[in-house]
Amino acid sequence: MARGKRKQAPVAQRNPVARPRPGKLDTEVMTFAAPAAIGPYVQARAAAGWLFCSGQIGLDPESGTLVEGGAGPETRRVLANLEAVLSAAGVTLGDVVKTTIFLADMGDFAVVNEVYAEAFRPPFPARATVGVAALPRGARVEIEAIARLPR
Repeated sequence: MARGKRKQAPVAQRNPVARPRPGKLDTEVMTFAAPAAIGPYVQARAAAGWLFCSGQIGLDPESGTLVEGGAGPETRRVLANLEAVLSAAGVTLGDVVKTTIFLADMGDFAVVNEVYAEAFRPPFPARATVGVAALPRGARVEIEAIARLPR
């Protein structure tokens, strides 16, 4: 296998590969239930009681392709990918304290906001939304998150 390339496990075998360990200050978190990183970064890193999740785009983890249908379906897939990474670390969307949303078109703000509101419940995390010129793989939406890990 070429250096830096990772073979996907069959769906039935997809489970968390690394999980934060008590007393361990810095741990990579990785799961096959979310798309593999498409660059020199990790899906998430646990450090000092916090989980820092890399941005997720609307890639289907099985096919590696961007979901079709626009900002709504992409946002649902983004949040499902984010949930998979959080789950691999033993936390949920309810543990998220901060998100950043990147939009290739700020005209998608209302649609993304509607889907986001379906996924998160009060107390909502702090959030920033940033308009960008482009996102990887032609995505319309990317979301990164910071979550508190269990003590």
